[in-house]
Amino acid sequence: MDNIRYLTRNWYKIPKALFRLCFILVNNVYCIPTYVVWMVLLSPLRKVNPDVYWRIEGYFFHWLLAMVSMWSWSAGYDVVEMGDDIAKCIDDRTLVIANHQSTGDVPLLMATFNPRKQILPNIMWIMDSLFKYTNFGIVSVLHQDFFIMSGKTKRDKSLQALIKHLQDSYLPRNRKWMVLFPEGGFLRKRKAVSQKYALKNGLPQLNNVSLPRVGAMHSIMETVGPKANNNSSSLGTEISTLRWILDITIAYPKGEPIDLASIVFGHRPPCKTFLFYRLYQCKDLPEDSESLTTWLFDRWQEKERLLESFYQTGEFPGYTGSGHLVEQDYLRYVILHMFFIISTYIHVQIFQAAYHYCTCLIY
Repeated sequence: MDNIRYLTRNWYKIPKALFRLCFILVNNVYCIPTYVVWMVLLSPLRKVNPDVYWRIEGYFFHWLLAMVSMWSWSAGYDVVEMGDDIAKCIDDRTLVIANHQSTGDVPLLMATFNPRKQILPNIMWIMDSLFKYTNFGIVSVLHQDFFIMSGKTKRDKSLQALIKHLQDSYLPRNRKWMVLFPEGGFLRKRKAVSQKYALKNGLPQLNNVSLPRVGAMHSIMETVGPKANNNSSSLGTEISTLRWILDITIAYPKGEPIDLASIVFGHRPPCKTFLFYRLYQCKDLPEDSESLTTWLFDRWQEKERLLESFYQTGEFPGYTGSGHLVEQDYLRYVILHMFFIISTYIHVQIFQAAYHYCTCLIY
């Protein structure tokens, strides 16, 4: 509704917004089906040589997410990285935890990770189960992301499914990064419930973030954390466990989140979103459940202080650098567009030839 009011007041931006909408719709048409068709055509390779299949799938997945990152970049919504250097965790198994404010969080994270070749091909997203029924859902299913179910009645079942998915997909596929939004929903939807829970349990009142849910974090650490490796070692087996926790604080200009509609229509003025990094070694995290919960709550209280300072002063406390602007490769975008368009043409020709062949057999 706010986006409609904005466009009404700024009617001269409507042609640009409609052009962007049409372009992104067409972009979806020639990118998502192309990814799906290639994966279907390559599916016999999955039986013969699964490692090669998943390596190829990772490249396709990265190229597809590059298209999404182009949407925000072309609208002038840049990302600036600040805080700890994350170069040391690029090639290692890393759990990414971030605050969740809007539908723009995921596209902006994609834009941030896109220039780094090692991340997106080997990433696993943990997202709400409703995402499965969007246009991008089939891509996440084929890539074997995890869809977590919300609600108290489904919580235990969902966490057991997450553990199984980590054992059957994340580890065998040799995924590296895993993205989790512990708040379990957008700030605007979770804030009131979070504050009510905090008041009832004597926890600090948070305004810029909501209290994180701890179930998924516990399940992940018990399954692929250092403790899991210690347990497997005692049984004579070894698993490649998580080495890092990357805590990302997403800070939007003036505390006004960029949503997916803004990215699609591009009607908001160009701006910079800041990502503040804190990097922790998994081996330094507490192993028992209660202490891990306290550790996670402490991180969110730190986010509250970081965001409060940023919204008031434009700076993160204790950090004086200007940050690193994430830059995208224009030429790479052009090449990827050509790849998806040519692939679409090839697939159409294949289907037409198959259709004519079947027609001739019938008649």
